[in-house]
Amino acid sequence: MTQFFNAAEGGHISREDWVRVAHKHGVACFNDAAADVPPIANLWNYTAMGFDLVAFSGGKGIRGPQCTGLLLGKKDLIDGAVLNNSPYSNTVGRGMKVGKEEIIGFVAAVDWFREQDDAAMEAEFRKRAGVIAERVKTVPSVQARVFIPPVANHVPHLLITYDTNRVKLTATEVMQKMREGTPRIELNPSTGGGPASAGLPGGNNVIVVGVWMLQPGEDQIVATRLQEVLAGAAK
Repeated sequence: MTQFFNAAEGGHISREDWVRVAHKHGVACFNDAAADVPPIANLWNYTAMGFDLVAFSGGKGIRGPQCTGLLLGKKDLIDGAVLNNSPYSNTVGRGMKVGKEEIIGFVAAVDWFREQDDAAMEAEFRKRAGVIAERVKTVPSVQARVFIPPVANHVPHLLITYDTNRVKLTATEVMQKMREGTPRIELNPSTGGGPASAGLPGGNNVIVVGVWMLQPGEDQIVATRLQEVLAGAAK
């Protein structure tokens, strides 16, 4: 079986060519689309394209139990995967088995996800990003904008940049201070580093805030704490 990493950047082989060449030689195609919803339609776009198996994370965009996942595609291949799950416990997949409670939780998450609307979700995420942006832009030299990665985690993220001569903290130091505060707040791991596989820009003065996992009202908490950290180091 071939494996196609759906979020690969700079790839020279299209999804369509990958499927065509593999099938020409009688080889099945697997698409690793773990982080690639929303849009919701991706749940069926890649199988419709001809991929024999497509996998999505149960966490990430679907927001179900993090240890679950969704495997879609040809029945004979899925039947083979089932042989590595309960009740066939003495198999290579024993260490990766998923509990019954987690499966039920994931089914509920899929039902919830399919009832959502892409445009409404994006509008809500942009609203949260705007709340945080307006607060942090009161700090000298701080700028903020929304960035949407092209494939994986294809939702609005807030990118915050600043002049390190005006704000005497690196983005990595900001991340650590956010962790040490009350409540503890975790920024996107691209903060202060190189560009992530999701296409998020990186740099020692780049803070990335993932707003799509926040609960109602938490954007205000993040905004307040982030503004405090940046303002406390501003000249």
